[in-house]
Amino acid sequence: MRKSLLLIFSISYFFIGSVAAQKQDRPNVILILTDDQGIGDIGCHGNPWIQTPNLDKFYKGSVRMTDFHVSSVCTPTRGAIMTGRYPINNGAWATYKGRDALSGNATTMADIFKANGYVTGLFGKWHLGDNYPVRPTDCGFDVAIHHKAGGVGELSDHWGNTYFDDIYYVNNKPQQFKGYCTDVWFEETIKFIQNNKDKPFFVYLPTNAPHGPHYVEEKYADPYKPLVGTEIMNAEFYGMITNIDENFGKLEKFLKTSKLANNTILIFMTDNGTHHGYSADGKLGYNHGFRGRKGGKQEGSHRVPFFIRWKDGKISGGKDIHAETAHVDLIPTLASLCRITIPEEKKLDGIDFSELLTKKKKRLEERTIFVHNRQDWRPPTDVDKTCIIKDDWRLIDGKELYNIEKDRMQQNDLSAKYPEVVKELLEHNSQFLKVSKTNPEYSEFPVSIAGNKDQKETTLTIQHAIGESAGIWKAEHVAAGKKSLNNTHALEIDKEGVYKIECRRWPKECPGTIWGVPEKNPKNFYTYETIKPQKVRISIANQIHEKAVTTQDEAVVFTVNLPKGKTLLVNDFIEGKKKYGVYYTYITPISKN
Repeated sequence: MRKSLLLIFSISYFFIGSVAAQKQDRPNVILILTDDQGIGDIGCHGNPWIQTPNLDKFYKGSVRMTDFHVSSVCTPTRGAIMTGRYPINNGAWATYKGRDALSGNATTMADIFKANGYVTGLFGKWHLGDNYPVRPTDCGFDVAIHHKAGGVGELSDHWGNTYFDDIYYVNNKPQQFKGYCTDVWFEETIKFIQNNKDKPFFVYLPTNAPHGPHYVEEKYADPYKPLVGTEIMNAEFYGMITNIDENFGKLEKFLKTSKLANNTILIFMTDNGTHHGYSADGKLGYNHGFRGRKGGKQEGSHRVPFFIRWKDGKISGGKDIHAETAHVDLIPTLASLCRITIPEEKKLDGIDFSELLTKKKKRLEERTIFVHNRQDWRPPTDVDKTCIIKDDWRLIDGKELYNIEKDRMQQNDLSAKYPEVVKELLEHNSQFLKVSKTNPEYSEFPVSIAGNKDQKETTLTIQHAIGESAGIWKAEHVAAGKKSLNNTHALEIDKEGVYKIECRRWPKECPGTIWGVPEKNPKNFYTYETIKPQKVRISIANQIHEKAVTTQDEAVVFTVNLPKGKTLLVNDFIEGKKKYGVYYTYITPISKN
């Protein structure tokens, strides 16, 4: 279905446009997105401790959107960037529980660039789906070198990855790499550009750093260690950012020596507020004068750095633009700057702010920006855990009103003084939600498609399972035998037939018995504990199957005849009277009817 839509999209809208555009000198685009680096975690924003000389230099020569907003956690921001739609409209509003993937019919930024003749590459963190039809290569990227799930070393990623000398996925095939993760992403970006510098290219470079766990070479962290506990929280977090800065400088040097710098739109931004650069009580770290961190509602949770430079397009020279802008604005803005076409049926929530960058306009039309947050499979509520943004106003949870320019720390609630503003913002939110709730993405789960020729084996993990528990997401959680009630996966069976469903404690790349521990494992890295479920039970397509677990079983295997269409898979380990979700499940078609 997705491929059919994209084929129609390409033929209908881009054949004539692409031929014409090839006669133009279109800019290249590099979009760098770091993970958990907040607005205060950079020297040019006044941080007195962090060393970011290359980003500081870029800041001085770029145009800065000083009031730029994203979501307060990573997947929602990434989905909004890629689709130009708010998380509540694209379905990816959480970082797990089945809501950290795009819907299969989503048209992405990469799709649009590719259809307009750009070669496209992703290097780093995707976190918008690990299975067909929403892997990076399914979503418009010609080349994708990335880790899985939300971070290197998470339980859905390749087992044993530690940020150094890891196995990443090259167009979905595991491949061994040498070196530190951030170094790899930038090195592979440079190789990609070298191989495609005679074509217009779009590079999406979303680093997993400085997201935890905070692993980095000591030479980067050591300068910050004397500050820990008195000025800053975490030396490794700062060291990871300094490493990013070093790599940014190498990329800048490469672009200049390759004579690509002037006609490349280069963007640096981050995905949400800081996680380890500023303490919740405000006593440690630096946050550019704002309250709030990752996952919150206050300004520091969702206002982030956004620096852009394009010398040939006269977007440079050091300038601040104070208009309220957001992640959903990137597709229309980049499409305008690059003179590429967006399909008419493509729904967008964002606006084009390119004329602010090119000085054709001084102001944008009035607009309201919506930050809805909910770490759950259920849709975000109407006003709880929200921030509604208009001009200098910030309405928190539908009841607390702040003027952000006069009160950066959001300590003076003005809702009683300006009830008309509260009413107006609530009405805007109500109208927005009224439309959002009619979208299928609001009520339908994104699905992993099993049995499609583009992915022979579908891997499901408990990290992405739907359920009521807080959930588990780290490899060490699996090693320690941590249990979760989350046990449900949204599937679509591509073709009717017989399927093999394997339920495992350990991933295939690090096998071991369900009751035991893997023979090959980083024993010095995780603490291993055994579990002893007596049975495995699965429910799928109106069928329930149950099998006993023996001491020698690495997997409990079910052979099931499945009809074509959408279904839910529920899978549990059963231990006495208790049940808990299966950690790893593999689905492979055996035959087709």
